[in-house]
Amino acid sequence: MAAVLLAAGAHAADPAERTITMQTVAADGSQTPAGTVRVVSTPYGLAFYPALTGLTPGLHGFHVHQNPACGPGVQNGNPVAGLAAGGHLDPADTKRHGEPWGDGHLGDLPPLFVAADGSARQPVLAPRLKMADIANRSLMVHAGGDNHADHPAPLGGGGARVVCGVIAP
Repeated sequence: MAAVLLAAGAHAADPAERTITMQTVAADGSQTPAGTVRVVSTPYGLAFYPALTGLTPGLHGFHVHQNPACGPGVQNGNPVAGLAAGGHLDPADTKRHGEPWGDGHLGDLPPLFVAADGSARQPVLAPRLKMADIANRSLMVHAGGDNHADHPAPLGGGGARVVCGVIAP
């Protein structure tokens, strides 16, 4: 019986699936619904299943960020949307952007594809992540694509933060 209770407790602490409510973010702190991302634990890492709308077609940077917040912040004297989320999740302190399967930031995900109608529905797989890694963090979509390098632009060139969701503990 104790083994069953331990297993149930472990499952409650690290669920096999969770859904993240995503909001567009703006420098003035306003947010509007953008959809959800369902995250499922698999033997191959975490699978992210977006159901997002209202985005610009094309590839977008997609990352797990350090803090469980999506509010604005101030950088160089200017308000910045989503800055409260902090930087990309980097518990190993690599200080380098990299491929989702490489040895850079743990929060670096494959790019998010947005269709011509502004919807994102294609899943992405993050092979290095486990559900415990993303708890109490945030999930971010950036305005531009991500080349998974710090050249020619820092952090893959994704640019502005446009959609964010807080991941529950």
